[in-house]
Amino acid sequence: MLKNLFLAFIIAVFNFLPLLAQDISSPDITTAEIKKHIYYLASDELKGRYTGSEECLTAAHYIENQFKSYGLKPGFDDSYLQEFPFVAGVKLTKNNSLEFLAGNKKITPKINDDYTTLSFSGKTNIDNKLVFAGYGISAPDIDYDDYAGLDVKGKVVLVLRDHPEMNIPHSKFDKYAPLRKKSVVARDKGASAIIFVNRFDPNNDKNELLTLKYDQAGAMDDFGVLNMRREIAEKLFRSQSNNLKDYQKLIDDSLKPASFIFKNLNVRLSTEVHEIEKLSWNVCGYIEGNDPELKNQYLIIGAHFDHLGMGDQNSLYTGTEPQIHNGADDNASGTTGVLELAQKIASEKDKLKRTVVFVTFSGEEEGLLGSAYFVDHMPFPAENTDAMINMDMIGRLRDKSLIVYGTGTSSNWKDILNKDNADSLTLTFNDEGYGPSDQSSFYAKKIPVLFFFTGTHEDYHKPSDDADKINFDGEKEVLDYVYDVFNSIDDTKEKPDYLLVERKEPEKMPSRKVWVGTIPDFAGNVDGYKISGVSEGGPAETAGLQGGDIIIKFGDKKISNIYDFTYALADYVPGDIVEVVVKRGDEEKTFQIKLGTR
Repeated sequence: MLKNLFLAFIIAVFNFLPLLAQDISSPDITTAEIKKHIYYLASDELKGRYTGSEECLTAAHYIENQFKSYGLKPGFDDSYLQEFPFVAGVKLTKNNSLEFLAGNKKITPKINDDYTTLSFSGKTNIDNKLVFAGYGISAPDIDYDDYAGLDVKGKVVLVLRDHPEMNIPHSKFDKYAPLRKKSVVARDKGASAIIFVNRFDPNNDKNELLTLKYDQAGAMDDFGVLNMRREIAEKLFRSQSNNLKDYQKLIDDSLKPASFIFKNLNVRLSTEVHEIEKLSWNVCGYIEGNDPELKNQYLIIGAHFDHLGMGDQNSLYTGTEPQIHNGADDNASGTTGVLELAQKIASEKDKLKRTVVFVTFSGEEEGLLGSAYFVDHMPFPAENTDAMINMDMIGRLRDKSLIVYGTGTSSNWKDILNKDNADSLTLTFNDEGYGPSDQSSFYAKKIPVLFFFTGTHEDYHKPSDDADKINFDGEKEVLDYVYDVFNSIDDTKEKPDYLLVERKEPEKMPSRKVWVGTIPDFAGNVDGYKISGVSEGGPAETAGLQGGDIIIKFGDKKISNIYDFTYALADYVPGDIVEVVVKRGDEEKTFQIKLGTR
C-alpha cells in the first residue's frame, strides 16, 4: 500500500514538473513570472532601487540578463546599459563662514549649529551692510512692499520666513512666501545675499535650521542664501536697542513694512555649495522587424525601474525611522511588464513588422532623468519612432479599472484601445500626452504615446508598497491587453500621426493664467531654464523657441533655473510682449514672445 502511494506520488510530481517549468519559463505572459520578477525587484535586497545606487545597478543587471536570455540585441552598440550623469545631492564646502561686526563686537555663529547655507545658494564672498527687510515680500498688487524706499544694493538682507498672515488660511500673502521666491526678489532688488530667520509662532515655536536638501534645480549664481537661528538675530537687534519679536508683531498687526538698515553693523560671509554628481543607468534591448520598410521604424515599450530607496523628499512616509521603500507597484510592476512583453514578443519575432525597443529607465522619481537623457541620446533617430508605450504602476488592478493616458496623441489610438479590449476592462481615457511619468519625455519629441496605469493607492511612495499587495492576475490581464494593443499598432502600415493635446487647467481654477508654452527639461543641469520642447502653436513656438533652448533672461529678470522662470511670469499678464534671451548651442538669441493664456 505504501509502495503504491509512493509510486503515485512520484508519478504526480513528474507530471507536475513540466507544467511548473512551463509556468516559470514560458514565453507567454504568466502570473508566475510576474510574481517572480516583482518579488525580486521589490525585495529588501534591492533596498528600493534608488537612482545611482549599487542596488539600482543590480536591478539594471537583472533586467539586462533577462533581455539577453530572450535574445534581445543590445541597444547601445555592444551594451544593454546606458550610463547618464545626474545631480544626486549637495554638500557644503569649507568655504562657508558668517561673522557680524557690531561696533567693536564680533558675533560669530557656528556653521550647522547657529546657521547653515541653503542648497540653492551660489558661491559668494561678501563684506557689506546688513538690512532688515521684514518678510522679504515685494507685492505692490496687494499694497505691501518690504523693500519700499530701501536701498539694498550690494547689501545682505535679513528676513523672516513665512508671511504676516500665517493664522489665516489661503492668505493673499501665501504665494509670496516660498524661500526661492523671496531670494529671487532680494537678488533682483540688488542684494548680495539673504539670511532667513524663523518667525515667532505661539502655536509652533520650533526654531530648527532648515535641512540641506537638493531641490532638483540649479543654484542662484553669485547670490548667498542662508538660514540662521533666531537667537543670533536677536543679538543683532539688541545691538540696535531693538527687539525682533516686537518688530514682527508690529508688521503682523499693521500689515505695514518696518524695514531698516542696521547701524554700525557689517556682515562678512562666504557661501559655497558643491553639487554631488553620480551616475545611473537605463537598460535597453531591441528586436529587429521583418518588413523591408517598416523595420526602420521603431516602437518603444518602456517603464522606470528606480524607486525611493530608503525614502527621500518624495516619500509620503511620516515615521521617523528610515525604512526601505520597495516600490512593488511603483514601479516593479511596470518593469515586470516590460520583461514579460519582451519575452512574449521575442518568441514571436518573425511576426514583427517594425523594430521594437524595450527600455527601462532610472531617475524617474528624481524628475524623469533617465528618459530625458535617453530621448536626447537615442541609439536610433527620434523621427523614426512611431510610438512609445509606457507602463507605470500597473499592479493594483481593482474592479477591472484601467486608466490610459495619451489617448489623444494620435487619431487612431481610441479605436485600437476599444477594439482590443477583449477582457472588457473598464477603461478611462485621458487625452493628454504629458503627465507624471516617462512618456512625457517622448511626447516632447513629437512621438505619440500611451501610458497604462491602474491608479494610485494608500501605499503610494510609502514603505508599505510591497509585493504581497500586488494583484498578479490583474497585472496579467493588463499585460495581455497591452500586448494586443502593441500588435495592432505594429500591424498598421501607416505611421501613427502625432496630435498636440494641450494641458487642461483645473476646472475649479478659472483664471487668465499666463501661458508661454514651454516644456521643462528636468535633466538639464545648466545655468538657466532648459526646455525639452514647445507646445505647437503656443507663444514660445510662434516666437521661434525650440526644444534644447536654455532661457537665461525673461524681460529684465535673470533666469538661472525653473523657479526663476516661474516667478518671472508673475510680473506679466496675457497679451504682454516680453523680450526673452536664450542660449542655443554656443549662441545667444533674443526673441519677442507675446504671452498667451489657457
